[in-house]
Amino acid sequence: MIEVLAKLGRGPVFLAGGVLECVITFTNPLSASSTSASSEMLAWASAQIHCQFHASENRVALPPCDGSKHDVQAENETVFVPNRGERGQCILSTPPKILFCDLRLDPGESKSYSYCETLPIDGPPSFRGQSVKYVYKLTIGCQRVNSPIKLLRVPFRVLVLHGLKDYQFPQDEAVAPSNPFLEEEEGLKKDSRLADVATELLMVATSRRSLHLYNISNTRGKVGTFCIFKTVYKIGEDVIGTFNFSEGDIPCLQFSVSLQTEESIQEEFQRRRGQPVSFSTHARHQESCLHTAQSSFSLPIPLSSTPGFTTNIVSLKWRLHFEFVTSRESAGTCLVRGSQSEAITWTGVEQMDVDTFSWELPIKVLPTNPILASYVSQFSSTNSITI
Repeated sequence: MIEVLAKLGRGPVFLAGGVLECVITFTNPLSASSTSASSEMLAWASAQIHCQFHASENRVALPPCDGSKHDVQAENETVFVPNRGERGQCILSTPPKILFCDLRLDPGESKSYSYCETLPIDGPPSFRGQSVKYVYKLTIGCQRVNSPIKLLRVPFRVLVLHGLKDYQFPQDEAVAPSNPFLEEEEGLKKDSRLADVATELLMVATSRRSLHLYNISNTRGKVGTFCIFKTVYKIGEDVIGTFNFSEGDIPCLQFSVSLQTEESIQEEFQRRRGQPVSFSTHARHQESCLHTAQSSFSLPIPLSSTPGFTTNIVSLKWRLHFEFVTSRESAGTCLVRGSQSEAITWTGVEQMDVDTFSWELPIKVLPTNPILASYVSQFSSTNSITI
């Protein structure tokens, strides 16, 4: 029996174009007092990254896939197929890397191997929507002699930041500060530079603030104004906005604000012409606001959510969805005077004629630092299997 343990050093969330590092340890857990006959042998082990795509048959009409690509592997086959038995199509994969050949482990002995691979920068982000799914996995395959191949799958999450693909790193590194006493691998150096560039791009895009004022009105007149200071955010930030109803001619009784994503299938892949768009609500604020001059809301963008993106099949956009309930009468008629003689008591009317209307404000949501997203990831940094 051999235990295989895979550990992602920087957490289970990565940026497209960055370097994935994984340490894979093979251990013979038997005690050292066992006989020499308890030694274990593995013929080989290999690792590969792949992205699996799955679409809902009721919503997406995909072209027929290539029949030469098999996802089922015979037990006696020695070819490493990382997506064996997986649902959907493998749309992206890196070249497989051999970890070792002919490994012998004595009782209590273990061997560790380091796997590093650059994630394709032009791949889709990790996404689990109502119509499609993009799932990334690192698959480690190993085999005993005359035994079936065993697979250890390590799921992880990929964030995609637009603009990194077109960024050109300087060719001359001589002017860059460096420590001559430290040896740094080229892949780690590139990953560090990529993280710095991504942080800078995100900071520039999300730190721009300017006053955006919108008049809220319906067919009867002006209800109020809405103010927001920016429309570009990172996941993990709060969307903050304020309302001013003091300048309105129509009394607003209630409002709600929902933070939503809009998942739409490209027209050529739609199962039915003009099929509806799928919406998902991530946060919501509702408030009764009669006789309220000003109000505000704060909606957090979950770190586990997917930033906006577009592929050849699906598009994901973010928006704020507003719903307003207004009175058809003036503000003074929304209260009635009580019959008490010593004091005046005002109470709300039992019935009112109201109007309802909605409004959508598009916003842009970008990724954040993968380390922050790792804190709330549903994936584990450590996965294991026994063979």
